[in-house]
Amino acid sequence: MATECQLAAQIEQRLLARNQILESFFAREVHRLAEACREMSARFLRGGRLLTFGQGAYATDAQHVSVEFVHPVIVGKRALPALDLSILFRPWLEAIVRPDDIVMGFGPPEGDPEVWAALDVARSRDAMTFAFPGLEGSYMIPPANADPFIQQELTEVLYHTLWETVHVFFERRELGHDVGHAGFLYPFLGREKQPTGDVTAEVANSILMKVADDAKLRAQVAREEAEGIGDAASAISDRIRRGGKLIIFGNGGSATDANDWAIDCVAPPNSWKPIPAVSLALEPANITAIANDVGTEVIFLRQMIAQAQPDDVAIAISTSGGSRNIIMALEEARKRNLLTVALLGYDGGEIKRRGLADCPLIVRSDYIPRIQEIQASVYHVIRESLEVLGRGDA
Repeated sequence: MATECQLAAQIEQRLLARNQILESFFAREVHRLAEACREMSARFLRGGRLLTFGQGAYATDAQHVSVEFVHPVIVGKRALPALDLSILFRPWLEAIVRPDDIVMGFGPPEGDPEVWAALDVARSRDAMTFAFPGLEGSYMIPPANADPFIQQELTEVLYHTLWETVHVFFERRELGHDVGHAGFLYPFLGREKQPTGDVTAEVANSILMKVADDAKLRAQVAREEAEGIGDAASAISDRIRRGGKLIIFGNGGSATDANDWAIDCVAPPNSWKPIPAVSLALEPANITAIANDVGTEVIFLRQMIAQAQPDDVAIAISTSGGSRNIIMALEEARKRNLLTVALLGYDGGEIKRRGLADCPLIVRSDYIPRIQEIQASVYHVIRESLEVLGRGDA
């Protein structure tokens, strides 16, 4: 078996390997991406919507991109219409898609024929289509024999970039469209077309800067947190051997990451052994009932009380480290002697200061999309490590 130092070194290497793949991809794709964002902006201005879907773990990408557009994490950005149709995507799409809509389908590296068939329906009705991956569409990533976790991380960087860049075109008023009845949503648009210069080239450069920032932050986490990530994986693995399960939770984009991590445990890729896990964020009836009857601060606490067993692991995902509903769930988990793990941003926030996590893993950034992208790498690497530890190879 490998030593703890060897496990940390392996984790650092896996994190750094991602940077080369992502930087190479975006260097090739940056100008196509910038043009795709320009077209998305035009469609939103004409009343189009973003419709997203996927199956299994890839449904969580649809959830994530939908919440990013509807509830933007950056103050001052406008809400844009987006829907996750994953639960029944083909019939739903056939019922509601319109010519100005933007349709995104997510799938594994080899692609998903059911997703492709739904995208064909959208394309036949003149919608703009994104295939992640696919062979046809307004924008697509060709299928490849790639690591499913790395592809999913690449895709997350990609749709964060789309969201950020669409707003750049809006704010530059570069398109110069009359927004009509949508004027109340976009009061800064449609007044006068600005000189374009070379806005698309500027946007392309901005995308490359974002990817470089992402790589720098991932390298920092690889240096500073690899040992802690290895310790967390070992501690989780020990709880699993004792019969425990993972209880994962988060808000917004972090909720979709909680869902993804749980699915990666129970329906893993590559014929790996399943690991017992639940996501408290994947319970809309429970969440809305508790929020309505008691309050949003206890949406995870009440579920923790119902679900927790002595050998379980409570895993919180939070960019701020200060969300009250996350803190209350961790407090309850500690009362019950659960192992507590937290993926955090900024400086770790109140969770780190109060020592609420046995294993705090911090992405030291104040920009939420970059934090989430690196957190995805972290939990994927933990899942990889759990497979290795479970086989006794580390």
